[in-house]
Amino acid sequence: MQPEAGPYTGAVFDALYTQYGNDVLRTAYYYVGEKQRAEDICQDVFTKLFTYTGEIAPGKEKAWLIRVTINACRDYWRSSWAKRVILGPPTMELIPDDRNLIEEREEKEMLAKAVSALPAQFREIILLYYYENFTLQEIASMLNISEGTVASRLARGRYKLEAILEEVPEK
Repeated sequence: MQPEAGPYTGAVFDALYTQYGNDVLRTAYYYVGEKQRAEDICQDVFTKLFTYTGEIAPGKEKAWLIRVTINACRDYWRSSWAKRVILGPPTMELIPDDRNLIEEREEKEMLAKAVSALPAQFREIILLYYYENFTLQEIASMLNISEGTVASRLARGRYKLEAILEEVPEK
């Protein structure tokens, strides 16, 4: 039995998928560190969009999709399967992003590994702020926390990221 379609179908769905599909996939990948699992989460997120019967405020579609992605990733990490299986560090098969300012693949891998090593509360803020370009206010709204908490976690996340990057040996 197929799920009942909501208002986000057809051309609207295709446009949202084309515009934000890579953002959702990249966010999921950074959370779970496994390309195939990230693709599954991305598919689940867009299935939820397809069946969503509510209304998303115009211009807030990306925020809605990223919030659903984060929740899906959190659900995955809370699942009994994820708790039983020990996942190694991600191999960082980078998902292309034309907006990314770092040109060297090695630098991208090193930075991605460092971000992946951050505790989840800092990693999600770093990802949303630097990779998805959300404002502190938008992140606070998405995560249901205060703007001050977002700013604090961003500052502490940067500090921890800097410490991780300083530990990486130079080639």
